[in-house]
Amino acid sequence: MVKKKKKVKIKYRFIFIFLIVFYLLATTIYYIINISISNIYIYNNKYLTDQQIIELAGIGDYPPILKSLSGNIKNKLLSNIYIMDVNVSNKKVTEVHIDITENRPLFFYQTTKKTILLDGRAVDDIFHLPTVINYIPDVIYRQFVPKMGIIDEDILIRISEIKYDPNEVDNGRFFLTMNDGNYVYLTIDKFDKLNNYLQLAKNVNNKKGVFYLDYGNKFDIFEE
Repeated sequence: MVKKKKKVKIKYRFIFIFLIVFYLLATTIYYIINISISNIYIYNNKYLTDQQIIELAGIGDYPPILKSLSGNIKNKLLSNIYIMDVNVSNKKVTEVHIDITENRPLFFYQTTKKTILLDGRAVDDIFHLPTVINYIPDVIYRQFVPKMGIIDEDILIRISEIKYDPNEVDNGRFFLTMNDGNYVYLTIDKFDKLNNYLQLAKNVNNKKGVFYLDYGNKFDIFEE
């Protein structure tokens, strides 16, 4: 008895649909992989320009977004000494938002001929900053740097020189020369008082003299 061979029908319709779906899926994936950054927004930078940050991040040529993941951009930026922290986000698919926390410069240390940054590291660059004109012992210096970091930037630029000036009462005492002609004495634990400097000057009708902020808020007017 001869068996009849069954004919297998090729379902061209389903193959066609499969190929269309595959093509659309592949095209979509290719588009997503190659979609490029269209806008870059940078916030809170002062000592590095927008262009410097873009180049450091490696996105100067507006590459595909998937090749510029937030973690990669952040790691590249954190390699720069002037960046303490950074937050990278994508508010829209093709946008990159970079929020910088700068490792800002605090003062020029005459002893080492270096500019000292917020985290204590030193650079050769020169900025419009107060100059610490004499040596500060290491124990006091380790306290001094973070105390300088709490001073508002608009007050910091009003300080011309800082002298380490201990006395028999306090070995953490400093003498400040201000750009407006005033002088200030204060101790390492009173540096936050400097943020009230503009109000203190206003309270004495902007007369010139010496503020003793080390013990109280005494003000001695210069003799005319």
